[in-house]
Amino acid sequence: MPPLQEEQDAGPVVPASTALPEITFKALVLSVILAAVLAGANAYLGLFAGMTVSASIPAAVVSMAVLRCFRRSNILENNIVQTAASSGEALAAGVIFTVPALLLIGYWHVFDYWQTAAVSFVGGLLGVVFTIPLRRALIVGARLTFPEGLATAEVLKVGTGQGRAATAGFRTLATAAVTGGVMKFAESGVRLWTEAAEGARQIGRTILYGGINLSPALLAVGFIIGLRTAAVVFLGGAIGWLILLPVYGAVAGVPEGMNGLDAARAIWSSRIRYVGIGAMLVGGVWTLIQVRGPILQSLRRLAESYGRLSAEAAGAGETRVDAASGQPRTERDASFPWIAGALLGSVAAMWLIYRSVVGDLMVASGMTLVMAAAAFLFSSVAAYMAGLVGSSSNPVSGVTIATLMLASLLLVAVMGRGHPAGPAATLLIGAVVCCAAAMGGDNLQDLKTGHLVGSTPWKQQIMQVVGVATAAVVIVPVLSLLHAKYGIGDATADHPHPLSAPQAMLMASLAKGVFGEGLPWSLVGGGMTIGALVIWLDRRQAARGAAFRLPVLAVALGIYLPLKLSAAIVAGGLIGEWARKRAARSGDPSTQQGVLFAAGLVTGEALMGIVLAFPIALSGLWPSISADPFALFDVPPMGAWPGLAALAVVGAMLYCAARPSRC
Repeated sequence: MPPLQEEQDAGPVVPASTALPEITFKALVLSVILAAVLAGANAYLGLFAGMTVSASIPAAVVSMAVLRCFRRSNILENNIVQTAASSGEALAAGVIFTVPALLLIGYWHVFDYWQTAAVSFVGGLLGVVFTIPLRRALIVGARLTFPEGLATAEVLKVGTGQGRAATAGFRTLATAAVTGGVMKFAESGVRLWTEAAEGARQIGRTILYGGINLSPALLAVGFIIGLRTAAVVFLGGAIGWLILLPVYGAVAGVPEGMNGLDAARAIWSSRIRYVGIGAMLVGGVWTLIQVRGPILQSLRRLAESYGRLSAEAAGAGETRVDAASGQPRTERDASFPWIAGALLGSVAAMWLIYRSVVGDLMVASGMTLVMAAAAFLFSSVAAYMAGLVGSSSNPVSGVTIATLMLASLLLVAVMGRGHPAGPAATLLIGAVVCCAAAMGGDNLQDLKTGHLVGSTPWKQQIMQVVGVATAAVVIVPVLSLLHAKYGIGDATADHPHPLSAPQAMLMASLAKGVFGEGLPWSLVGGGMTIGALVIWLDRRQAARGAAFRLPVLAVALGIYLPLKLSAAIVAGGLIGEWARKRAARSGDPSTQQGVLFAAGLVTGEALMGIVLAFPIALSGLWPSISADPFALFDVPPMGAWPGLAALAVVGAMLYCAARPSRC
C-alpha cells in the first residue's frame, strides 16, 4: 500500500475562532432537493453502467450558484449542502448493488417500499455512526490526502473568492444536463435512434461481436475516471467479448435459430458473465487482503487520537473552545450520547429486519452481531481507501461480495443449503452492510472537505443523516420507475434492452448458487484463474514502478459488462486524456469545467430517464394514458446513425468544456 501522505495544512478557510451560520433553513431545503436528485441520478447510472461517480463537486457548484441569490451566504453553508447531497448519492450506490437482486431471484415482483427504505436508512445510519470516530484517526491523525475531498474544498474556495466562477460552473453544469436530457429523450422517448451501434457476424462455428453504446453519460463516466481506469475496464470487456466469446463459440458452437447479435448476447448471458463472477470473487478477496494493514493501523490511531486531540484542544488559546467538551469548534464531533443512541437504535432496527427475514430469534441475534462488526470493518476499509484514491474508486463491490459470501455461509450452516428463504435473507443481510460501506468513504471525504474549509464536524454529521434519510425515502420510487420503463437485469420481450445492473446480477447469482441452485463452477473457476493472473501482472507492474496498473476489480467488471458500455466509457477516457494533455502543454492543466460538464451529462440523462418512466407508472393507474406517449417510431427509422452523429457532437462539446480557450 502507498505510504501515508502527510499534507501541509495551512489552516482552515474559516478559523475555529469564527462562527458562521452553517445549518440554515435555505441550506437545509437545498440539501434535501439535491440529495433526492443526485440519489436518483446515481441509481440510474449504477444500474445502467455498473459505476457511480462522486457528486460532491457538482453539488458544491449548484449550492454556490443558488445560495448566491441570497443576500447572506457563506462557504460553510455551501459545504453543508454538498455534504448532505453527496450522502444521498452514496447511499443510492449501496442500495443498487444489492436490493435489485431480490427481484432477480424472484423474492419480490415489485420493490417493497418499507423494507427497502428500512434497509437503506439503517445501513446508511450505521455508515455515518461508524465513521465519526474514524475522522480523528484518518483526517486529523493520519492526515490522508482524500483527493476528491481536497478538490471539493478547492472548488468551494474558488466560488467564495470570485462569485462569477460559481455562476460559470452552474451554467456549464446546466448546459450539459440539458444536452444529456435531450439525447436521452431523442433515443428513449421519441426513438429517433437505437440505444447502441452494435452487430455480430457468425464465422464458421464461432461469432464475432462489436458495438458501442450511444449514451452521453458513459462518455462522461470515462472522462471522470480517466483513461487508465477506463482502458482497464475496456480490457476486461475485450477479454470477455473479443476473446472468450469467440473461443466458446468455436468449442461449443453457436445457438441455433438465432441471428448473430442474439446469439452473441445469449452466449455472454448464459456463459461468459460467469467468468466475470469468478474474477470479481478473486478481486473482492484480494482487495480486502490489501487493506488489512491500513485498517488495523487506522483502528490503533483511533484510540490514540482521542486522548491526544482532547489534550491539545484543552490547551488551545486562540481557538473557539466549547466549554463542555474542551474542544475547538472545528474538532467537535457528535456527542457520545448521540452516537450511542444512534448506534443502539440502528443495531436494534437491524435485528428487527433480520428477525423478519430468517424467522429465528437466535439466528437473527447472531447475524446482527456478526454483520454489525462487518459493517464497521468495511466502513473503515471504504474510509481508508477514500483517503488514498478518492470515494469514486472505493472497493464497494468487493466488500459486498465478501459480505454476501460470509452471510450465506453462516446461514447455510444454521438453516441448511436448501432453505427457500436463504438467498433472500443473504441479500437483505448483505444490503445493510453494503449501504454502510458505501457511506464510509463518502462521509470521510466530506469531513475532509469540512476540515479544510473550517466546518463544524457534528453539523456535517447531522447533514449526512439528512442525506441518508432523503435518499432512503426517494430511492424506491426511482427504482420502481426504472424497472417499469427499462427492466433490470435479464432481457425480456417487454424490455429487450434492460439496465444491465451488473453488481445486482452478480449478487443474485452468488446468493442462489450458495443455496443450491448452483453456478457453472468450471466457468467461475476460469474467471478466478483470470483474476489471479491479473493480480500477478499488476504486481509485476508495481514492482517495475509502471504508471499503468491493472486493478483486478476493474478488469473483472469489464468482463461482466456488455462490451458496448465499456467501449463508450473508454471513448470518454480518450477525450479526457486528450484534453488534459493539451491543457498541460499550454501551461493550464485545469480541466475542471470539463468535469462539471461530464457531471451534468450524467445528471441530465439520468433525470430524463426517470421522467420518461412516469407515463408507464401513470398508465398502470389510468389505462387511457399511453405508456409511450412521446414515441414517433416503433422502430428507429435510421438505426444508430443519428445517435452516432449526436454522440460525436457531445464528445466535441465535452472536449471544448475542458479546453474552452481552444474551441
